Amino acid sequence: MHQDRELCLTGVGRRYGVRGPWVLRGVDLVVAPGTLVRITGANGSGKSTLLRLLARLDLPSEGRVTGRPRTAYVPERFPSALPFTAVGYLTHLGTLHGLGRKAAARAAHTWLERFGAGPYAGTPMARLSKGGSQKVAVAQALLGDPELLVLDEAWTGLDGPARAELDRAVAERTAAGGAVVFVDHDPRRLAGVADAIHTVADGALRHRTEDAGPVTTVVVQGPPDGRLPPEAVRAAVAVAETAPGGHRLTVPASHSDAVLRALLTARPPWHVMRVEPAGALPPDPGSRP
Repeated sequence: MHQDRELCLTGVGRRYGVRGPWVLRGVDLVVAPGTLVRITGANGSGKSTLLRLLARLDLPSEGRVTGRPRTAYVPERFPSALPFTAVGYLTHLGTLHGLGRKAAARAAHTWLERFGAGPYAGTPMARLSKGGSQKVAVAQALLGDPELLVLDEAWTGLDGPARAELDRAVAERTAAGGAVVFVDHDPRRLAGVADAIHTVADGALRHRTEDAGPVTTVVVQGPPDGRLPPEAVRAAVAVAETAPGGHRLTVPASHSDAVLRALLTARPPWHVMRVEPAGALPPDPGSRP
């Protein structure tokens, strides 16, 4: 069950058209249950393409995506011209998630109230403002208790109380064991809370390490289809698959003992090939000086 909830991108690339330029290439990323992951990068760098791959809305042009967590996605711009009222749309989605109609309607009203959208629950979607439409977009993603929540500038257009409520909802998701991956233009958004920060630059995903302090690199080998222990993945600054069953983990030096213990006590245990001593990694080349 845990293997299905962990999403793993291995050597993933995406381009549009057979001969189109590569938007992303060589992307390795593990999103473990219970983690909060921030994606940064300049406009047009491929952040949204990466999020769509994580949400399985797009297929990779190369590489593979494994794991099947129940996923919800919030785009920056939500298509509001739908033939529903706000509450009717959410109720319909609730029934698709397996709720009875009365339970779906209760859940729809609950989420609309949480985001301050209760007064226009009966308003047709096409008549909602940008902010109102975005509140419905966030509510529809949270309605089904997703195991992976993907947020692409989801705070854009929300008023202050709704932004704060989305912050709380993100914390609730990760505390419940769900994973959240997000992009936001405001560097203060959830500052200091993310378990991992990655930067998209020049078509590649670069693992942010400038704030990690001293780190240790652990190279391990396991079965070809083996899954790394979640404790090890959560502690890692970066995880890369080096070969079938082989992984390189970069972890804060202060967490290295816990990571090694998780690897060695797993069933079956992982074979630790090499441990490189602690040192400071160079700044992320995609970050500003």
